[in-house]
Amino acid sequence: MKLITYIFSFLLILLLSSCTDTLIGDEGQAEEDNFLNYQTKTALELPFENEWYVVWGGRSVVQNQHFNNRNERYAMDILQIVNRTSFTGDGTQNEDYYCFGKRLNAPGDGKIIAMENNIEDNIPGALNRRQAPGNYIIIDHLNGEFSFMAHFKKNSIIVSIGDTIQKGQEVGKVGNSGNSTEPHLHYHLQTTSDSSNGVGLPIQFLNYYEDNVFVEIGEPVRGQLVRKN
Repeated sequence: MKLITYIFSFLLILLLSSCTDTLIGDEGQAEEDNFLNYQTKTALELPFENEWYVVWGGRSVVQNQHFNNRNERYAMDILQIVNRTSFTGDGTQNEDYYCFGKRLNAPGDGKIIAMENNIEDNIPGALNRRQAPGNYIIIDHLNGEFSFMAHFKKNSIIVSIGDTIQKGQEVGKVGNSGNSTEPHLHYHLQTTSDSSNGVGLPIQFLNYYEDNVFVEIGEPVRGQLVRKN
């Protein structure tokens, strides 16, 4: 195995182990899921430009280490890779990572109801468990669904609490704040705006490509490369 592949694998393991509890939730044995057949109400699109890699995503613990967390059961951790690695150089600086500072968009229409924008980005490999979501936004889709986007770059969020936003509108940039070992996006959908009391919902996106195959409606899973167009 080449050194760069080993390093990539090692860093992905760090990322995977650190992002299962991005927001505060109830981890452990998964309870019976009343939302297993839930159909997403909000018309969602992938909240980024170009092609990204799904580190965690899906409906099992094998595919998704968030799955045992009641709030984040269907959450995704997503980043960019080039030649099987998420960074260039030695990966010791956030700027080495392909997705750091990249544009993030609202996945659907709604209203900004909570946010944080002033938490320092971590040095890659470090964690800030005390402020687990890091810089984040919560979007109320006004239909009983709430989007959580976490780990934004410090001071990169360009929306404010109370703003009405539209699908595809830029909201901020990828960072490495909070409970994160390297730059990436954490995204999940749940039933309430309270990160500790909601129930995670399946996330169905419209009109995207997974591994270069067009999907009209689907749920990205671990190991896929996904893009809007």
